This record gives sequence, structure tokens and C-alpha cells, in this order.
Amino acid sequence: MNRWLLDYVRSMLRPNAGWYALFAAVMLTIIGVMAIGTVEPSYGTLQGQKWLPVALFVMLICMIPHPRLIGQATYPLAIITVIVLAYLIMPGAPLVPKINGATSWIDLPMMRVQPSELAKVVFVLALARYLRYRSSYRTLRGLAIPFVIMFLPVLMILKQPDLGTALVFAPTLFAMLVAAGAKLRHLGGLLGIAFASVAIVVSVTLWAPDSMQVLKPHQRDRIVAMVGLIQGDTRYNDNEAYQADKAMTLIGAGGISGYGGDRASTIIMHNRLPHDHNDMIFAVVVNRWGLLGAWAVMGLYLVLVASMLLVAARSKDPFARLACVGFAASLFTQASINIGMHVGLVPITGITLPFVSYGGSSLLATFAMIGLTLNFGSRRPTMLARPSFEFDRSRSGSLPQATRL
Repeated sequence: MNRWLLDYVRSMLRPNAGWYALFAAVMLTIIGVMAIGTVEPSYGTLQGQKWLPVALFVMLICMIPHPRLIGQATYPLAIITVIVLAYLIMPGAPLVPKINGATSWIDLPMMRVQPSELAKVVFVLALARYLRYRSSYRTLRGLAIPFVIMFLPVLMILKQPDLGTALVFAPTLFAMLVAAGAKLRHLGGLLGIAFASVAIVVSVTLWAPDSMQVLKPHQRDRIVAMVGLIQGDTRYNDNEAYQADKAMTLIGAGGISGYGGDRASTIIMHNRLPHDHNDMIFAVVVNRWGLLGAWAVMGLYLVLVASMLLVAARSKDPFARLACVGFAASLFTQASINIGMHVGLVPITGITLPFVSYGGSSLLATFAMIGLTLNFGSRRPTMLARPSFEFDRSRSGSLPQATRL
């Protein structure tokens, strides 16, 4: 036992790109604790003194099991996650409060849990488990099962409704399929269909009569308000565009170096920014630390994503490689959407800024990704293990083909 423990510690201390991801995650969390404390001191204390230690403990647990055991546990975890998501949308389900019109949480004795955060981690692991040695998804018909794996949790999350979390899944799926060697012309065609559908929906929202609308009224209002802000139309600033307008005002007021703690707190409270400690935390960061703070946050996300992709590139285990790509894509997508809605590029929706926004479930899920990345990055290639997929360009010009899956 002592020999195993010593070997394990040595393997974890070996140079590993995942440690850069941990550094970026901790720095983002510290920035988040300070930003949350600027507007909600009690939440800032709770995030730093309760949720961060618990998240680090969860990270350590995720660093222990061998990737083979994690892979074996993935499908049972996926089934449990789907059952829990289904429970959330059951009418009158006990311990499920309705908050802001959504049934996204379960009230447990120790904390209020948001299962959709766990679903993002389990989805990546389940997809990586499915794709690791297969080649069927290199046909257009073979892409059906990966999309089913995605749509099952997404449809239940949309039913809560939680559009912000649901938006993360599709980009994550596409990134993992590209990494696994799916044909780019198939994925490009599907992306073209997706972008065309979005363009049609936006066009219908802006110009079609009410009888032809496909979105719910509040969703239409947010798109109309976003377009109005881009065009400089201030008619919506007191209603549909209120949150986005306040966020952009606070970001612009931050200047180069920001206002500092006390003054920033006064300005933000005076502007009455809704959800300033969770969804709209980036406005608080920029108002307090200015453009320098914004660059620091975005730079740390780049370090985080690049580190995860480096772990993926160095891994010989296809399951670990695809999982790290999925984690990187999930965090990058979530951060991009959150920052985009602060600057008027994306309609306002409920989505947190990873590691920075307040929330125990979000912090636990993101640090679980960090722990799994460190776990995968520390493992040596297993003797007699099946070879991971490699790309062979000689058979189809510039299009990569998987030779072993």
C-alpha cells in the first residue's frame, strides 16, 4: 500500500501541463471571490471559505482513480444523471424549488445542487467513452448516436428551462467529434444547417408577424433588445435590454484600471445590476479592475484551455484525450457566451462565468474537470494497451482518417 501511494504521488508530481490549468483555475476563482465580495460580501466569504475547499477536495478525489475505472463508471453515472434530470421536470417533485421560473435545483441538507452542472462533466465522459475506439461516426449516419447522447440531457435541461446551460453541449460535441476524426465535410454541413436555422429564426423574430413566431415571447424580446442595443436604439433599456445596458455601462465606466473595491461597489450598487454576483460577474470584474482585469481573466481562460488541449495532445489514451478536448471546449464555450452577452454580442441568458461566478455546483463541476485533467495528464501509457487513434493523411489528401479507433 505504501509503495503504491509513493508511486502515485511521484506520478502526480511529474511535469504535467494540467498543473497550468489548475493554476489558471485557482487564479480565476480568487478573482471571482474578490469580485463577488465587492457586491455581496457574505457570498464572497461563502465562495472562498466553503465552496472552494470543497471543490478542491472533489478535485483531489477525481485525481485518484485510474482512467480505466473512470471509463467503466461513466455509463452508470450517465444513467443516474439522466434520471436526476428527469426528476427535476416532474410536476410537483419534492425538494425541487422553482427559482426565476426554472426547476434547475435540488434542495439537499448541505447545499442546493444544480444537476445540469454535473451533466456537463458526465456528458463529456460518456461521449469520450463512446467515441474512443469507434469509426462509425465517420459516416453521416454514424453521427446519429453521438447526437442522441447530446440531445437526451439537452432536451431535459431545456425543459427546466435552462437555455444557457443547454447551449454549451453542441459546441462541445463538435469539438470532440473533430478531435476523434469525424469527417469535416459532414460536420461542416451540419454546422451550415445549424447557422441557417439560427438565421431563419432571428429573421422570423425580427420581421415576421406574431402568427409565424417560433420563440417564446421573452426569448423574442431578448433578441430584439440585443439588436436594438447594437443599432443604438435605447427604447428597450428600461425593460428587455435593462440588464445588458447596465452591464455595458459598468464595463465602459471601468476604463483601463477600474475603480477599486469600495468605489466599484458603490457604483455597481447605484446602477442596480441584476444577478451581479453570478451571471453578470464579468461586469463587476471590469468595473473594479478595468480593461486590465478583463485581459487578465481572458488570458487565464486561454491558459486553462491551452493546458487542457496540451494534455490531450500528449495523451496516448483515446478516452483521456477526447475527455480533455471536451472539457476545454465546454469551459471555452461557457466563458465565451458569458463574456459575449456582457458586450452585446449574445442575447442575455442564464449562464455563469466558470470559476468566477458564485455557485457551489458550478465550482464543484469545474474543479472536477481540472482533477480529471490532472489525472489523465499524469498517467504513463499502459503496457499492452490498445493503440489510440492516429490520423493518416495519405489515404484522403488533407482530410484526416482514423487508423485505429
